[in-house]
Amino acid sequence: MLTPETMLIVAGAAFLLFGGKKLPELGRSLGQGIREFKSGTQGLKDELNAQVSVTEPSTPKLPQVMAAAASPVILPSAPVVHVVTLNTGAPAESEKG
Repeated sequence: MLTPETMLIVAGAAFLLFGGKKLPELGRSLGQGIREFKSGTQGLKDELNAQVSVTEPSTPKLPQVMAAAASPVILPSAPVVHVVTLNTGAPAESEKG
């Protein structure tokens, strides 16, 4: 994070490098460049959002049903899975003596 001391050092170095007459000109061109960049990115965002909204299918609205009149929904149970074990000839743990 930039501390006030760091910003003063950077500002002093810029003043020494570019001089007092050139700094306002550089600041203006930097600000103008930032504004152009922001407007360009905003235009791109708007264009992408417009394309997404056009290609996105609209979800159909389901009719509203009163909760008191609605019957309970019974879902099918999960499929039953049977586990088959093969007899290898060795006695099971419960059969060992």
